[in-house]
Amino acid sequence: MLRRSTPRLVEIALREVDKGVIEATRSMGARLSTLIFRVLLPESSPALVSGITVTLIALVSYSAMAGVIGAGGLGNLAYLEGFQRNHGDVTLVATVTILIIVFIIQFCGDIITSLLDKR
Repeated sequence: MLRRSTPRLVEIALREVDKGVIEATRSMGARLSTLIFRVLLPESSPALVSGITVTLIALVSYSAMAGVIGAGGLGNLAYLEGFQRNHGDVTLVATVTILIIVFIIQFCGDIITSLLDKR
């Protein structure tokens, strides 16, 4: 899923750019490289950062799920030490730690998006 969703998020971010801005840039004789680097990327940067944020959060969730099947990490700790051995406190701490990581990623992504957004 991650392989397919990331290009879609980028495509959605680039399609979000106003067609009038693209048309004005093309009518002024701008090259394709100028259109991409001076118009499309700066105008779509808030949506691109939001897509990166969503992708990073998905990676954290996938790594936690992979930990349950033996890949290690917090998911493995929560499942083997907490759930299998009936230690609810270990499960709670591991789950809250994963949630804190997700909240930090979301908070940083929101701050960067608000700094880049010109609206």
